[in-house]
Amino acid sequence: MGAGDSAAAVIYVHGLWMPGIESALLRRRLARAHGYHTHVFRYRSVNEPMPQILASLHALIERIDAPQVHLLGHSLGGLIILRCLERYAMQRPGRVLFMGTPCAGSRAVRTLGRWAWGRRALGHAVAEELLVERSRRWDSGRELGIIAGTLPVGLARLLVNFDEPNDGVVGISETRLEGAKSWLSVPVAHAGMLISATVARAAGNFFAEGCFGT
Repeated sequence: MGAGDSAAAVIYVHGLWMPGIESALLRRRLARAHGYHTHVFRYRSVNEPMPQILASLHALIERIDAPQVHLLGHSLGGLIILRCLERYAMQRPGRVLFMGTPCAGSRAVRTLGRWAWGRRALGHAVAEELLVERSRRWDSGRELGIIAGTLPVGLARLLVNFDEPNDGVVGISETRLEGAKSWLSVPVAHAGMLISATVARAAGNFFAEGCFGT
């Protein structure tokens, strides 16, 4: 997969409570630097059942006419991608990138889930993925890269006393996933990674070459 392949597509999958528009700058940078055609997969992160989300993402992937389709998940979006590729075969080649995804669980979510109002705010998808213990491993044939933030700015710090570097929502140990090819930490906050030029450059490099190259 060479850099600058103008036919390649990138599908962005947003996180909890997000509409997708927050990725506009990141997608613009990817398009400008590498010629990628970018798409946003939108879903109702609180009310939509996980099987329905996965089926809709798979349908979008299948509709895109491109020789390469890369998948980019921010936060919960990474887990959506993980579950989709576990359930459905993806015919076209491409790489996968998680940004701030709590692959190994989320202390912030478990803390919020102690209260009934918290569980309602988190919704179906998060409850299924992060309120119960799950064993996760990357077994897809696609190369996976992971970016973790280390700037501790986020509301989750009101709930959790992190004992490790974190992005204000997710601890860096929570982003680890066995089977991933590459892992990178960047001094950005959980939401800030979406507007970081460093993260955009690393993401573009990984999609193009399979390494972050920063």
